[in-house]
Amino acid sequence: MNAASDVDIEVDVLIVGAGISGLGAAYYLQRDLPKKSYAIVESRGAIGGTWDLHRYPGIRSDSDLFTFGYEFKPWKGDSIASAESIRAYLGDVADQYGMHDKISFHTKVVGASWNTDESRWTVEIENTETGQRSRARCSWLFAATGYYRYDQGFTPEFAGRAEFERTGRQVIHPQLWPENLDYTGKKIVVIGSGATAVTLVPAMAADAEHVTMLQRSPSYIVALPTRDRIADTLRALLPEQRAHAIIRGKNVLTQRAIWRLCQRFPVAARRLIRNNNAKQLPPGYPVDVHFNPRYNPWDQRLCMVPDGDLFAAISRGSASVVTDTIETFTPTGILLTSGKHLRADLVVTATGLNLQAFGGIDLTIDGERFSPADAVSFKGMMLTGVPNFAYSIGYTNSSWTLKVGLLCEHFVRLLDHMNSHGYSTCSPVLPDNLETRPLLDFDAGYVLRSLDQLPKQGPGFPWLTSRDYLNDVKLLRHGPVADPNLHFGTRRAQPTAASA
Repeated sequence: MNAASDVDIEVDVLIVGAGISGLGAAYYLQRDLPKKSYAIVESRGAIGGTWDLHRYPGIRSDSDLFTFGYEFKPWKGDSIASAESIRAYLGDVADQYGMHDKISFHTKVVGASWNTDESRWTVEIENTETGQRSRARCSWLFAATGYYRYDQGFTPEFAGRAEFERTGRQVIHPQLWPENLDYTGKKIVVIGSGATAVTLVPAMAADAEHVTMLQRSPSYIVALPTRDRIADTLRALLPEQRAHAIIRGKNVLTQRAIWRLCQRFPVAARRLIRNNNAKQLPPGYPVDVHFNPRYNPWDQRLCMVPDGDLFAAISRGSASVVTDTIETFTPTGILLTSGKHLRADLVVTATGLNLQAFGGIDLTIDGERFSPADAVSFKGMMLTGVPNFAYSIGYTNSSWTLKVGLLCEHFVRLLDHMNSHGYSTCSPVLPDNLETRPLLDFDAGYVLRSLDQLPKQGPGFPWLTSRDYLNDVKLLRHGPVADPNLHFGTRRAQPTAASA
């Protein structure tokens, strides 16, 4: 498909985003509803979403690829893989299933307007290269956009930063990594202790003079092997699809067991992680200073380091960890509250994300502007007050794609149900006096900063966004599509409730 400035798009389903969620939605539509037309609009110039955006050193998965990859497309590489390998995998998916012709690149959705009389969305799209705008029309809008802003990350205000940069030194956020940045032989400070920081530190330590991970407080860090030996054995002995199913099932159960262990026995889980860290660090290392978080395991996502590469860099002396707070930047580095000074030629602010609901699309319903913060999520995929709109957000406590796959399957089942009953509209309706809470039940800083901009969730199904894959298999894959809270209608009729 050409750029949006060349043609208007008229389809049954418009998918926003050509990352792992968008390609997954396209696959299930093609497989189960081949008569439904669809198109994908992607603001970037390539598929991959976050895996195309982020180009910082060492970027790789923080989940195993047997579950982070698709159920329908066996992963053939190592359990932990680089962004380059993941992009190649997604490219293979698009090639194998003929999706490239359905994608409009450099095409950003600016706004979308729902018209009840027509039961259609009119979508304003902009070519990001030329600025030219045109329209798309669709019956369903599917937001495969994730939940963070692609054009900016989060960086706190640091006193003295301008003075530091005036000396020719640089401050860089990983989300906006400069192409061909040379940091060979430099002193580097990486601010942060999350997944991005623990990826950057060992990767940069290979070429830098020294890399310091400066953290305000520790995170849980777990070493996992890059290769899955059981998976390698199964793939050598069994047909590809059969081996993939067994490996995937094994890893699903393992992830679930670890999460439940952390939830039920946080003290034991903390001790287990701490002892594992101590074994990989030099004798006498202050583990309880730098690797002893104030929260319980899985109150925030665990950070994974492949083959313990972060611990290896610390043991070699090419990297170190400092737990302190920043007083001010100086012309030559960072002065800490303790009085210690860290010299730095380059500072990397791995300080988090900025969240953004549904790609920042400006939604209007029959001329009234819609605010996501006013809505409640239904089955983790639709919003009250928004007809014929679906979205996909993956798990925070397991592989993202496990949830996405089930949501896409359920979405396609919903469309099939509407076809079978002659419905043209579908919208969740909130029951009276439903208690609500934040959509993302997660204590990470980037989540807490943005809760007031996101929808809410309820106390139980179908208003609770489940984080349990096995429960979601029952509810989304095998459970009924119709629900007393989900109202269906036709183009010229009042909506009617469909019973379960």
